[in-house]
Amino acid sequence: MSVFSSPSFDEHEDVAFHYDGETGLKAIISLHSTVMGPALGGCRMWAYDDDAAALTDVLRLSRGMTFKNALADLPWGGGKSVIIGNAKTDKTPAMMREMGRFVDSFGGRYIVAEDVGTTPEDMAEIAKTTRNVRGVKSVGFDPSPGTAYGVFKGLEAAVGEALGASDLKGVRVAVQGLGHVGYDLARRLHAAGAVLTVTDIDAAALARAERELGATVVGLDAIYDADVDVYAPCALGATLNDDTIPRLKASIVAGAANNQLAETRHGDRLADRGILYAPDYVLNAGGVIHIYHEGPDFDRDATFAHIGRIGGTMRDIFRRAKDDGIPPHIAADRLAKDKLAAAKAGQRKANRPLAAE
Repeated sequence: MSVFSSPSFDEHEDVAFHYDGETGLKAIISLHSTVMGPALGGCRMWAYDDDAAALTDVLRLSRGMTFKNALADLPWGGGKSVIIGNAKTDKTPAMMREMGRFVDSFGGRYIVAEDVGTTPEDMAEIAKTTRNVRGVKSVGFDPSPGTAYGVFKGLEAAVGEALGASDLKGVRVAVQGLGHVGYDLARRLHAAGAVLTVTDIDAAALARAERELGATVVGLDAIYDADVDVYAPCALGATLNDDTIPRLKASIVAGAANNQLAETRHGDRLADRGILYAPDYVLNAGGVIHIYHEGPDFDRDATFAHIGRIGGTMRDIFRRAKDDGIPPHIAADRLAKDKLAAAKAGQRKANRPLAAE
């Protein structure tokens, strides 16, 4: 398994592997960039098909965190970690404490938080062996509503751009995934007058959405064929691929999932079909913004005001894409890279030796 030859490798600064026989921990930490500050990104625990799949995921996720944090105006770089295993059957407190030791070995260059398969309780265990952790249960902490609110504001911006609508009344949205973020997003959409089509593997969540939100329930695969205005992927990534894109009837893709494009070229395919794509790492930054504001002095109004700026960032990206004649995913990448380049230039200037008197 080679890091440098992986299609997902993109000038990552550091990738480390760790195994602990006593706890069964098998983990990878990837630092994509520390230009903007220590690399912050969640720890995902997942039963990957193989080690190569885990490496691909952590490389892609850490790169996305670099761009996400940059465009959210946060003083953090981008990193990510993955634990290979079933979060329901393999995870133990001892494993989480060992993960904390792995995080601590980076000397503060990586800050861990929760992600798919990990929880605030897990972060509390990790906090016993490292200080470099966020998202431990604390005052004001639950990032899911923040993530959902950011997606909602970005989705509003996309609807205004693609449909010319000033609100979401009557806008048809297909929500794929009704976890904490997906359900909160669906609730906000319903309150704004949107018409919902939903799918999930959890029958209870579907019944609740049908009962509380008047949603139409469809099968897992049928969501791609739904006759809607917006497709909102809120489960795992790579749902936009060669098989699904030709089936979409939606004119907008805007959701919470990470790495929605199976490959970068699939953003081009969406553009070729006239489908407006709201880049996922811009849209779903509300969670990490929430983490930035957490603590005993947590101010909910200030936090959600910061998250609300995601809508304006999304409009800037659409404007840049239109002006430059490029798809939104390329415009977002360029905007993030511009911020990184400016930060690098500032560092070089600050570190330049003074001329001799």
